[in-house]
Parts: sequence; C-alpha cells; structure tokens
Amino acid sequence: MSAEWTRRCFLRGIPAGIATAWTLRPFDAQAASMADTPGDATPDGNASDLPDSFPSQDPALVSAVVGASHGRIERVRELVTRHPSLAKAAWDWGFGDWESALGAASHVGNRAIAELLIEHGARPDLFTHAMFGNLEVVQAAVEAQPGIQSIAGPHGITLLQHARAGRDAAAETVRYLESVGNADNRTTSLETSDEAKAALHGRYRFGRGDTQWFRVFDSRGMLMFARADGTPRVLHRVEPHGFAPAGAAAVRIRFTMEDDRAIAVTVHDPEPVVTARRTED
Repeated sequence: MSAEWTRRCFLRGIPAGIATAWTLRPFDAQAASMADTPGDATPDGNASDLPDSFPSQDPALVSAVVGASHGRIERVRELVTRHPSLAKAAWDWGFGDWESALGAASHVGNRAIAELLIEHGARPDLFTHAMFGNLEVVQAAVEAQPGIQSIAGPHGITLLQHARAGRDAAAETVRYLESVGNADNRTTSLETSDEAKAALHGRYRFGRGDTQWFRVFDSRGMLMFARADGTPRVLHRVEPHGFAPAGAAAVRIRFTMEDDRAIAVTVHDPEPVVTARRTED
C-alpha cells in the first residue's frame, strides 16, 4: 500500500494522490463551541474561565484552524479575523507530525486559503512556494541546499506532491522537481494481507486511566493506530511486525506475536517509550 490516497480519503476537491494521512478529524466541533463561548467576563474584560494553556494559544482553536485550512475558507476567515495569530498556528497530529494552517492549505492546493493565511501573517515555506509555482524560489532553495527537495512535509507529503497540488500554475515547478530527482520519496508499505492485519486488531492497555490504551483497527483497507478515541494514524508496514505512522518515519510501532496473534505493542521513538498489552479484540 503506498502513501497515496484518493480524494475520497480526504476532502472533496483535493487532487488524487495528495493526501497521505488518515482523514484529518480536528476537534472542530469542540473548538467551535469553545471559540464561540466568551465565558464569564468582568466589566474590565477579564475572563474568569481562561483555558489552562493561556497565554499560549488555545489548543482547540489551533486544531480548528489547521483542520479548516484543508478546505473551509469561511471558517478560516472567521478564526483568523478574530485571532490573527492563528494564521501561524501548527498542530501535532501525532508522533511529531506537525502541520501548520498554511501547510494544510499548501498540500491540498488551496491557493485562496493560503493567500488568506499569508495576509494574516502566516509564514510561507518551501512547500507553499512549490504549490504556488514560484519556480525561482524553489530552484534557489535547492541550489543553496542540495538535497532539500527530499525533505517531506506534513504527513510525509513530498515537495513534488505539493507542486502537483498547484496544478497548472505550478507546472514548471513540477517539471523542475522531476528533473532534479529525490523530490518524491514517499513512504510505502510492505504488502499485508487482511488476515495479517486482523491479527493485530484490538485494544492494548498500558495503564488504568480512561485514555491509557491504544486501539488498532482497519479503515478503508488501511491499518490504523490511535490512543483511545484520539485521531488515528495510518500505519505503514516497514518490518515483519513493525510499522511507521504516517508523517513519522523515525517512529516504530512493533507488535509482539504469539500463535500468529498480537499480544502486545511497543512504541519506539526511536527508543522504547511504552508497551501496552492486548485486553480485548
């Protein structure tokens, strides 16, 4: 299974082969309720229920703007008009798979959202310039730092994929990146049968808390890993019983097998972080 996804796996209107992570499900409903509730305020404007993260940005709002930046321009406009600094926000989808709001708009090729975010202070990077088709910028970066074209963006999406997301406007940039090579090194999975994946499915507990467990399951033919009810990550099989989560090439999720059935899973980042034992299917 390659890291490419069809547009059905992401948002409608995204070019095929661009999205490489599980359909992103930001906590936008929660964020919307939090964002739209001003809280109890005193006459001098001080809220009595500031989030614990204050003065850092509210994680719910960060999640909302990054998620919306994949294709919901009016929601993005609402958020960055109210809080301009959200244009620079970034969200960790898991295992250090960081994505900024502008990064989201860039890899899906949403030029209008990207321009809106930049207007409010977002910082364009090489992936944004590739999507825009700014050939001179991309070429100058590659010449100044040879090999930079091989560095992947959010979810492991390559620089060439970002350029292709720019469609006709980035056609010359696409041709250039194809000519230099190593701009489209994608994570691929070893072939895994349905039976082999089913042997890994289940819950794995590492503590007694309500969220101290992992779940492994199948979705649309892809093996998924999540903590409790958190955002799932696609697992790419890179070893006999070892997997790399989408967007985290250095992380390994390794299963301990017994009688052709997983009995435990250990997360390595890259050293062992936690081991969880299967509790139920």
